[in-house]
Amino acid sequence: METTLEVKNVRKRFGRTVALDGMSFTVTPGSVTGFVGPNGAGKTTTMRVILGLDAADQGRALGGARPYRSLRHPLSHLGALLDAGALQPSRTARNHLLWLAHSQGLGARRVDEVIEQAGLQSVATRRAGGYSLGMRQRLGIAAAMLGDPPALMLDEPFNGLDPEGIVWMRGFLTSLARSGRAILVSSHLMSELQGTASHLVVVGRGRVIADTSVADLIAAASGERVTVRTTARTQAMTVLAHAGATVAATGPDTLTISGLAAGKIVALLGESAVPFSEVSAHRATLEEAYMELTRDSVEFRAAGAEEAAR
Repeated sequence: METTLEVKNVRKRFGRTVALDGMSFTVTPGSVTGFVGPNGAGKTTTMRVILGLDAADQGRALGGARPYRSLRHPLSHLGALLDAGALQPSRTARNHLLWLAHSQGLGARRVDEVIEQAGLQSVATRRAGGYSLGMRQRLGIAAAMLGDPPALMLDEPFNGLDPEGIVWMRGFLTSLARSGRAILVSSHLMSELQGTASHLVVVGRGRVIADTSVADLIAAASGERVTVRTTARTQAMTVLAHAGATVAATGPDTLTISGLAAGKIVALLGESAVPFSEVSAHRATLEEAYMELTRDSVEFRAAGAEEAAR
């Protein structure tokens, strides 16, 4: 059963603070959708509204065709991890999962399956209160997977994971998406999302700034800039400027060119016998694209951060 996560024109106010201001987006099956934005942008509030933990003042948020709170066995429709510390610390990991399974009409066999999926076999009988943050994240993932749901919603799942855990999480999310599930992942770690998500919903000040593929966002941020490395920097600048390019020296032997394609630059430098060791089209990182897109949506900025980001 495929499930689409839908957020439509959701508005939510806490006193005088507008948390969500017409938030709208859709998470479709078969892909990992990154949900990103500055602190205070409304990501966690949106997830809480989807789960019925906060009531929207206006609009709707559905994990499938029905509101989450109306579902008899909600973990079979939408699995969620919002807070890895939301557990009874005196319970073992297995007992924590057993009571959740019982509430959903599931048996011990399913508990053992998700423990294995999350890589917790060796620590399943230890009290969860003694777990590291990374181990709690794995336990939260196991809980979200109990009902084998067609959709998953995870808030900062990479937090606290060691390098092996991050690699595991990437592969796990990718495999779930390939199986046809709709995956929504909120994270501040752009480098992890770049290797995991295929789509991105960027939010700021309670509304959607961009709803696009990761590839398209990076392409737009990359522009048509080309990097040239040469030992004859002045000569290269003269040749390329005369051809109509905008040329900037960005290092002792490095130029950044806009207005000319890489192939044309190679031809011009070759015709003028200007030596060069590299001509490469600039590719922005997801972090660079994100920073540019959300520059005006950051509410909490340290002194001097604006200059450092430039």
